Amino acid sequence: MKIFAYGIRDDELSSLRKWEAAHPDFEVGYTGDTLTPDTAALAEGSNGVITLQTTPYEREALERLSEYGIKSISIRNVGFDNFDFKDLNDFGMKLTNVPVYSPNAIAEHTVLLMGRLLRRVPEVDVKFDNGDFTWAPTIGREYREQTVGVIGTGHIGRVVIKILQGFGAKVVAYDVYHNADIEKQGLYVDSLEELYKQSDIITLHVPLFDSNKYMINDEAISQMKDGVIIVNCARGELIDTDALIAGLDSGKIGGAGLDVLDNENSVFGHKWGSIDNLPNPKIKNLAERINVIITPHNAFYTETAVHNMITVAFDSNKALIDGETPNNLVDTSK
Repeated sequence: MKIFAYGIRDDELSSLRKWEAAHPDFEVGYTGDTLTPDTAALAEGSNGVITLQTTPYEREALERLSEYGIKSISIRNVGFDNFDFKDLNDFGMKLTNVPVYSPNAIAEHTVLLMGRLLRRVPEVDVKFDNGDFTWAPTIGREYREQTVGVIGTGHIGRVVIKILQGFGAKVVAYDVYHNADIEKQGLYVDSLEELYKQSDIITLHVPLFDSNKYMINDEAISQMKDGVIIVNCARGELIDTDALIAGLDSGKIGGAGLDVLDNENSVFGHKWGSIDNLPNPKIKNLAERINVIITPHNAFYTETAVHNMITVAFDSNKALIDGETPNNLVDTSK
Protein backbone atom coordinates (compact mmCIF):
# COMPACT_ATOMS: atom_id res chain seq x y z
CA MET A 1 0.00 0.00 0.00
CA LYS A 2 1.14 3.54 -0.69
CA ILE A 3 0.18 6.93 0.74
CA PHE A 4 1.30 10.15 -0.90
CA ALA A 5 1.48 13.38 1.09
CA TYR A 6 1.38 16.94 -0.22
CA GLY A 7 2.69 20.15 1.32
CA ILE A 8 5.14 18.40 3.63
CA ARG A 9 7.45 20.78 5.49
CA ASP A 10 10.86 19.97 6.95
CA ASP A 11 9.46 20.15 10.49
CA GLU A 12 7.00 17.35 9.64
CA LEU A 13 9.57 14.88 8.28
CA SER A 14 10.58 13.39 11.63
CA SER A 15 6.99 12.44 12.50
CA LEU A 16 6.34 11.23 8.95
CA ARG A 17 9.34 8.91 9.06
CA LYS A 18 8.37 7.60 12.49
CA TRP A 19 4.93 6.72 11.16
CA GLU A 20 6.39 5.03 8.09
CA ALA A 21 8.82 3.01 10.23
CA ALA A 22 5.93 1.85 12.42
CA HIS A 23 3.91 0.75 9.36
CA PRO A 24 6.25 -1.28 7.14
CA ASP A 25 3.35 -2.44 4.95
CA PHE A 26 2.89 1.14 3.75
CA GLU A 27 5.15 3.08 1.45
CA VAL A 28 5.08 6.85 1.96
CA GLY A 29 5.84 9.36 -0.77
CA TYR A 30 5.74 13.10 -0.31
CA THR A 31 6.36 16.51 -1.82
CA GLY A 32 6.60 20.04 -0.50
CA ASP A 33 4.20 21.18 -3.21
CA THR A 34 0.48 21.59 -2.62
CA LEU A 35 -2.17 19.57 -4.44
CA THR A 36 -2.93 21.11 -7.85
CA PRO A 37 -4.00 19.70 -11.21
CA ASP A 38 -0.32 19.57 -12.16
CA THR A 39 1.01 17.95 -8.98
CA ALA A 40 -1.81 15.41 -8.80
CA ALA A 41 0.26 13.17 -11.08
CA LEU A 42 2.78 12.70 -8.27
CA ALA A 43 0.23 10.54 -6.42
CA GLU A 44 -0.29 8.09 -9.29
CA GLY A 45 0.01 4.54 -7.99
CA SER A 46 -0.99 5.54 -4.45
CA ASN A 47 -3.98 4.30 -2.48
CA GLY A 48 -4.55 7.46 -0.51
CA VAL A 49 -3.51 11.09 -0.28
CA ILE A 50 -2.70 13.35 2.66
CA THR A 51 -2.63 17.10 2.22
CA LEU A 52 -2.59 20.46 3.94
CA GLN A 53 -3.13 23.83 2.26
CA THR A 54 -5.08 27.02 2.73
CA THR A 55 -5.76 27.50 -0.98
CA PRO A 56 -8.86 25.90 -2.56
CA TYR A 57 -8.77 22.26 -3.66
CA GLU A 58 -9.48 22.48 -7.37
CA ARG A 59 -11.99 20.15 -8.95
CA GLU A 60 -9.54 19.26 -11.71
CA ALA A 61 -6.96 18.13 -9.14
CA LEU A 62 -9.50 15.90 -7.40
CA GLU A 63 -10.67 14.56 -10.75
CA ARG A 64 -7.15 13.50 -11.62
CA LEU A 65 -6.73 11.74 -8.29
CA SER A 66 -9.99 9.92 -8.97
CA GLU A 67 -8.70 8.83 -12.37
CA TYR A 68 -5.74 7.23 -10.56
CA GLY A 69 -8.20 5.32 -8.37
CA ILE A 70 -7.52 7.42 -5.29
CA LYS A 71 -10.66 7.83 -3.20
CA SER A 72 -9.20 8.46 0.25
CA ILE A 73 -8.09 11.97 1.26
CA SER A 74 -6.93 13.01 4.71
CA ILE A 75 -6.13 16.60 5.62
CA ARG A 76 -3.71 17.41 8.42
CA ASN A 77 -5.80 20.25 9.83
CA VAL A 78 -9.28 20.92 11.17
CA GLY A 79 -10.87 23.14 8.54
CA PHE A 80 -12.23 21.72 5.30
CA ASP A 81 -13.95 24.87 4.01
CA ASN A 82 -11.57 24.98 1.01
CA PHE A 83 -13.17 21.79 -0.39
CA ASP A 84 -16.31 21.80 -2.51
CA PHE A 85 -18.21 18.80 -1.13
CA LYS A 86 -19.94 18.37 -4.48
CA ASP A 87 -16.55 17.61 -6.04
CA LEU A 88 -15.76 15.01 -3.39
CA ASN A 89 -19.17 13.38 -3.77
CA ASP A 90 -19.05 13.42 -7.57
CA PHE A 91 -15.79 11.48 -7.47
CA GLY A 92 -16.85 9.17 -4.64
CA MET A 93 -14.13 10.39 -2.30
CA LYS A 94 -13.97 10.11 1.47
CA LEU A 95 -12.37 12.84 3.55
CA THR A 96 -10.96 12.89 7.08
CA ASN A 97 -9.60 15.81 9.06
CA VAL A 98 -7.77 16.24 12.36
CA PRO A 99 -10.47 17.69 14.63
CA VAL A 100 -8.14 17.93 17.63
CA TYR A 101 -4.37 18.14 17.31
CA SER A 102 -3.56 20.51 20.17
CA PRO A 103 -6.23 22.85 21.47
CA ASN A 104 -3.65 24.21 23.88
CA ALA A 105 -1.43 25.46 21.07
CA ILE A 106 -4.11 27.77 19.67
CA ALA A 107 -5.60 28.63 23.06
CA GLU A 108 -2.23 29.69 24.47
CA HIS A 109 -1.49 31.81 21.40
CA THR A 110 -4.90 33.46 21.76
CA VAL A 111 -4.34 34.42 25.37
CA LEU A 112 -0.79 35.61 24.62
CA LEU A 113 -2.16 37.96 21.95
CA MET A 114 -4.62 39.33 24.50
CA GLY A 115 -1.84 39.84 27.03
CA ARG A 116 0.43 41.64 24.59
CA LEU A 117 -2.38 44.03 23.73
CA LEU A 118 -3.43 44.57 27.35
CA ARG A 119 0.15 45.42 28.32
CA ARG A 120 0.70 47.46 25.12
CA VAL A 121 3.80 45.48 24.20
CA PRO A 122 3.99 46.73 20.57
CA GLU A 123 4.11 50.31 21.84
CA VAL A 124 6.79 49.44 24.40
CA ASP A 125 8.81 47.73 21.67
CA VAL A 126 8.75 50.90 19.57
CA LYS A 127 9.86 52.93 22.59
CA PHE A 128 12.75 50.55 23.21
CA ASP A 129 13.79 50.62 19.56
CA ASN A 130 14.09 54.40 19.95
CA GLY A 131 16.04 54.19 23.19
CA ASP A 132 13.08 55.18 25.36
CA PHE A 133 13.17 53.09 28.55
CA THR A 134 10.49 55.03 30.46
CA TRP A 135 7.20 53.69 31.78
CA ALA A 136 4.61 56.29 30.82
CA PRO A 137 2.36 56.63 28.98
CA THR A 138 2.14 52.93 28.09
CA ILE A 139 0.18 51.86 31.16
CA GLY A 140 -1.48 48.46 30.84
CA ARG A 141 -4.52 46.60 32.08
CA GLU A 142 -4.87 43.36 34.04
CA TYR A 143 -6.69 40.20 32.96
CA ARG A 144 -8.62 40.04 36.22
CA GLU A 145 -10.25 43.37 35.41
CA GLN A 146 -11.51 42.20 32.01
CA THR A 147 -14.68 40.52 30.86
CA VAL A 148 -13.74 38.25 27.99
CA GLY A 149 -16.38 37.06 25.56
CA VAL A 150 -15.55 33.64 24.11
CA ILE A 151 -17.50 32.83 20.95
CA GLY A 152 -17.37 29.07 20.41
CA THR A 153 -16.90 26.59 23.24
CA GLY A 154 -15.42 23.63 21.40
CA HIS A 155 -12.07 22.10 22.28
CA ILE A 156 -10.09 25.32 21.78
CA GLY A 157 -12.63 27.70 23.28
CA ARG A 158 -12.85 25.63 26.46
CA VAL A 159 -9.06 25.68 26.94
CA VAL A 160 -9.10 29.45 26.39
CA ILE A 161 -11.73 29.75 29.12
CA LYS A 162 -9.69 27.66 31.55
CA ILE A 163 -6.55 29.74 30.97
CA LEU A 164 -8.46 33.01 31.35
CA GLN A 165 -10.05 31.82 34.56
CA GLY A 166 -6.55 31.06 35.85
CA PHE A 167 -5.72 34.72 35.31
CA GLY A 168 -8.88 35.73 37.15
CA ALA A 169 -10.74 37.15 34.18
CA LYS A 170 -14.53 37.10 34.04
CA VAL A 171 -15.68 34.95 31.12
CA VAL A 172 -18.94 35.01 29.22
CA ALA A 173 -19.53 32.58 26.37
CA TYR A 174 -21.79 32.02 23.42
CA ASP A 175 -22.32 28.90 21.34
CA VAL A 176 -25.25 27.50 19.42
CA TYR A 177 -24.40 24.12 21.01
CA HIS A 178 -23.89 24.30 24.75
CA ASN A 179 -21.16 22.34 26.49
CA ALA A 180 -22.36 20.73 29.72
CA ASP A 181 -19.42 21.93 31.83
CA ILE A 182 -19.61 25.51 30.57
CA GLU A 183 -23.38 25.40 31.09
CA LYS A 184 -22.86 24.19 34.66
CA GLN A 185 -20.54 27.13 35.32
CA GLY A 186 -23.25 29.51 34.13
CA LEU A 187 -21.02 31.21 31.57
CA TYR A 188 -23.36 31.22 28.58
CA VAL A 189 -25.25 34.32 27.50
CA ASP A 190 -28.37 34.07 25.37
CA SER A 191 -27.21 36.08 22.36
CA LEU A 192 -24.16 37.45 20.61
CA GLU A 193 -25.53 40.94 21.20
CA GLU A 194 -25.43 40.35 24.95
CA LEU A 195 -21.86 39.05 24.70
CA TYR A 196 -20.82 42.07 22.64
CA LYS A 197 -22.30 44.49 25.18
CA GLN A 198 -20.54 42.88 28.16
CA SER A 199 -17.09 42.11 26.77
CA ASP A 200 -13.88 44.11 27.06
CA ILE A 201 -12.21 41.46 24.89
CA ILE A 202 -13.85 39.22 22.29
CA THR A 203 -12.20 36.07 20.95
CA LEU A 204 -13.46 33.86 18.12
CA HIS A 205 -13.27 30.05 18.18
CA VAL A 206 -15.88 28.90 15.68
CA PRO A 207 -15.58 27.14 12.31
CA LEU A 208 -16.38 29.06 9.15
CA PHE A 209 -19.73 28.53 7.47
CA ASP A 210 -21.66 30.57 4.92
CA SER A 211 -23.99 31.54 7.75
CA ASN A 212 -21.30 33.19 9.90
CA LYS A 213 -19.02 34.69 7.27
CA TYR A 214 -18.22 38.29 8.28
CA MET A 215 -20.13 37.87 11.52
CA ILE A 216 -17.95 40.64 12.94
CA ASN A 217 -19.28 43.47 10.78
CA ASP A 218 -20.34 47.09 11.23
CA GLU A 219 -23.55 46.13 13.02
CA ALA A 220 -21.82 43.73 15.41
CA ILE A 221 -19.06 46.22 16.19
CA SER A 222 -21.63 48.94 16.91
CA GLN A 223 -23.00 46.74 19.72
CA MET A 224 -19.60 46.35 21.39
CA LYS A 225 -18.01 48.35 24.19
CA ASP A 226 -15.88 51.33 23.27
CA GLY A 227 -12.22 50.28 23.15
CA VAL A 228 -12.97 46.57 22.76
CA ILE A 229 -10.11 44.23 21.87
CA ILE A 230 -10.88 41.61 19.20
CA VAL A 231 -8.81 38.43 18.84
CA ASN A 232 -9.19 35.98 15.97
CA CYS A 233 -7.28 32.69 15.82
CA ALA A 234 -10.07 30.86 13.98
CA ARG A 235 -10.82 31.89 10.38
CA GLY A 236 -10.07 35.22 8.74
CA GLU A 237 -13.40 35.40 6.96
CA LEU A 238 -15.23 35.69 10.26
CA ILE A 239 -14.27 39.39 10.32
CA ASP A 240 -15.17 42.01 7.73
CA THR A 241 -11.83 43.78 7.27
CA ASP A 242 -13.44 47.05 6.18
CA ALA A 243 -15.56 47.07 9.33
CA LEU A 244 -12.51 46.26 11.46
CA ILE A 245 -10.52 49.11 9.93
CA ALA A 246 -13.41 51.52 10.42
CA GLY A 247 -13.72 50.45 14.05
CA LEU A 248 -10.00 50.96 14.62
CA ASP A 249 -10.13 54.36 12.92
CA SER A 250 -12.98 55.54 15.13
CA GLY A 251 -11.47 54.14 18.34
CA LYS A 252 -14.47 51.87 18.87
CA ILE A 253 -12.00 49.00 18.62
CA GLY A 254 -9.03 49.52 20.90
CA GLY A 255 -6.87 46.77 19.46
CA ALA A 256 -6.85 43.50 17.53
CA GLY A 257 -4.83 40.30 17.68
CA LEU A 258 -5.13 38.47 14.37
CA ASP A 259 -3.60 35.11 13.53
CA VAL A 260 -5.90 34.81 10.52
CA LEU A 261 -7.06 37.35 7.95
CA ASP A 262 -9.56 37.57 5.15
CA ASN A 263 -7.64 36.92 1.92
CA GLU A 264 -4.57 36.02 3.97
CA ASN A 265 -3.07 33.94 1.16
CA SER A 266 -2.24 37.17 -0.61
CA VAL A 267 0.50 37.82 1.98
CA PHE A 268 1.03 34.84 4.30
CA GLY A 269 3.74 32.34 3.42
CA HIS A 270 5.94 34.89 1.63
CA LYS A 271 8.90 37.08 2.57
CA TRP A 272 8.18 40.68 1.60
CA GLY A 273 11.26 42.38 3.02
CA SER A 274 9.14 45.12 4.52
CA ILE A 275 5.54 45.87 5.42
CA ASP A 276 5.75 48.59 2.77
CA ASN A 277 5.90 45.87 0.12
CA LEU A 278 2.68 44.09 1.09
CA PRO A 279 0.48 43.81 -2.03
CA ASN A 280 -2.81 43.76 -0.11
CA PRO A 281 -3.69 47.33 0.95
CA LYS A 282 -6.17 46.30 3.64
CA ILE A 283 -3.71 43.92 5.31
CA LYS A 284 -0.98 46.55 4.97
CA ASN A 285 -3.30 49.02 6.72
CA LEU A 286 -3.70 46.64 9.65
CA ALA A 287 -0.03 45.67 9.79
CA GLU A 288 1.04 49.30 10.10
CA ARG A 289 -1.07 49.91 13.22
CA ILE A 290 0.63 49.86 16.59
CA ASN A 291 -2.51 48.47 18.28
CA VAL A 292 -2.85 45.53 15.89
CA ILE A 293 -0.78 42.37 16.19
CA ILE A 294 -0.70 40.02 13.20
CA THR A 295 0.81 36.54 13.26
CA PRO A 296 0.95 34.45 10.04
CA HIS A 297 -1.63 31.75 10.83
CA ASN A 298 0.86 30.04 13.14
CA ALA A 299 -1.18 29.73 16.34
CA PHE A 300 -1.24 25.96 15.78
CA TYR A 301 2.50 25.76 15.18
CA THR A 302 4.03 23.78 18.06
CA GLU A 303 6.04 20.56 18.08
CA THR A 304 3.20 18.67 19.72
CA ALA A 305 0.57 19.90 17.27
CA VAL A 306 2.67 19.13 14.19
CA HIS A 307 3.37 15.60 15.40
CA ASN A 308 -0.30 14.97 16.13
CA MET A 309 -1.40 16.38 12.77
CA ILE A 310 0.89 13.98 10.90
CA THR A 311 0.07 10.96 13.05
CA VAL A 312 -3.71 11.37 13.06
CA ALA A 313 -3.85 12.13 9.32
CA PHE A 314 -1.77 9.08 8.38
CA ASP A 315 -3.68 6.81 10.79
CA SER A 316 -6.94 8.05 9.31
CA ASN A 317 -5.81 7.56 5.73
CA LYS A 318 -4.66 4.04 6.52
CA ALA A 319 -8.07 3.30 8.06
CA LEU A 320 -9.84 4.54 4.91
CA ILE A 321 -7.59 2.44 2.69
CA ASP A 322 -8.26 -0.59 4.91
CA GLY A 323 -11.99 -0.10 4.45
CA GLU A 324 -12.61 1.15 7.96
CA THR A 325 -14.67 4.15 9.07
CA PRO A 326 -12.55 6.43 11.28
CA ASN A 327 -14.37 8.60 13.82
CA ASN A 328 -12.99 11.73 12.16
CA LEU A 329 -14.67 11.04 8.82
CA VAL A 330 -16.08 14.31 7.45
CA ASP A 331 -19.79 14.20 6.59
CA THR A 332 -19.78 15.53 3.03
CA SER A 333 -23.54 15.07 2.67
CA LYS A 334 -24.20 18.34 4.52
